[in-house]
Amino acid sequence: MGVAEEFVARTGAEPVFVGSAPGRVNLIGEHLDYNGGRSLPIALTYRTQVAAGRRDDGRLVLHSVQAHDEDVSVPLSALDDGMEGWGAYAAGVVWALGLPGDGPDGLGGLDLVVDGRVPTGAGLSSSAALECAVAMAVLAVAGESRTSDEIVAACVRAENEYVGASTGSMDQTVAMFAEPEHALLIDFASGDRRSVPWAPPGDLVVIDTKAAHTLVGGEYAERRQACEAAARELGVEWLADADAAQAESLADPVQRRRARHVVTESARVTDAVTALEAGDWPAFGRLMTGSHESLRDDYEVSVRELDVAVEAALAAGAWGARMTGGGFGGSAIALTPPGGADEVREAVAAAYAREGLRPPEFLDGSAGGPAEVGPRG
Repeated sequence: MGVAEEFVARTGAEPVFVGSAPGRVNLIGEHLDYNGGRSLPIALTYRTQVAAGRRDDGRLVLHSVQAHDEDVSVPLSALDDGMEGWGAYAAGVVWALGLPGDGPDGLGGLDLVVDGRVPTGAGLSSSAALECAVAMAVLAVAGESRTSDEIVAACVRAENEYVGASTGSMDQTVAMFAEPEHALLIDFASGDRRSVPWAPPGDLVVIDTKAAHTLVGGEYAERRQACEAAARELGVEWLADADAAQAESLADPVQRRRARHVVTESARVTDAVTALEAGDWPAFGRLMTGSHESLRDDYEVSVRELDVAVEAALAAGAWGARMTGGGFGGSAIALTPPGGADEVREAVAAAYAREGLRPPEFLDGSAGGPAEVGPRG
């Protein structure tokens, strides 16, 4: 049953619009979005769909295909009070968009039915996919027009201020601006972005480690705060503006490790784009692996499941492998030579079995397109 049919089954009415938005993997450039650096993500072909229609009772009612018993209902007038749970991501977007709920030009109420096909807890940005899909659907129902940059800003505000996750803007940016078969090079200091063809001769294997991933806890915020403190100590606007000598001059050992990651990761992004444009896939892979080592040792955001996946993929012949996303669980990615994907998947599964870990899930790493909206899906 598609999301439009689910909407009819849940509400008894036809949806007006259906929005959808993709999850993502970041190829390289982790934790640089809030440090003024550059990242190189791709959108995935896995998408969250949101069917939307009007109500006449002034309420926002959220239904989830995946969580049948967790419907959320709240007056639009009470959105300022906040909420917890999965519904906060959707409600926060409506709140951040600032659409009128009352009056002849107001929404009058909203029904939203969410079908989330981006795996949750996998570090593949299911939250940004939900936010952007909600924004697209709700704006269409309201007859409002916003630029993609304005939608990104509203979704980031929803996640930062409403949900309380101190994340950057990479996930929402790639969800809104991705192109199929391309990576998106994003400069977070300047706001510049450009698409870079992404056509590896082998495969990008996405490994959902099944180690639950969340960014609402304090670990992510602690790293962001350490980076901001290091930038102030060094007198730079963005920590990515610092050089290696400056990073190593920091007296605080935690700030020094965090800054070392940011500075070296920035250099890896530059080298990775050069390798990508030259078609030097083994070099690109080596940079991916170096990124993982830095995230493991200097940024300290890896976990056992991620490390086992990366080590097994490399031993099976992958050109490179790394954790992707914020860390503390989630997914890893492995770039394989032609014909090497099955061997990597088998090696990772066997390593997990030997280590007594929960079996991983393997996902397609093809690069998909951006968020979109259409009538009735």
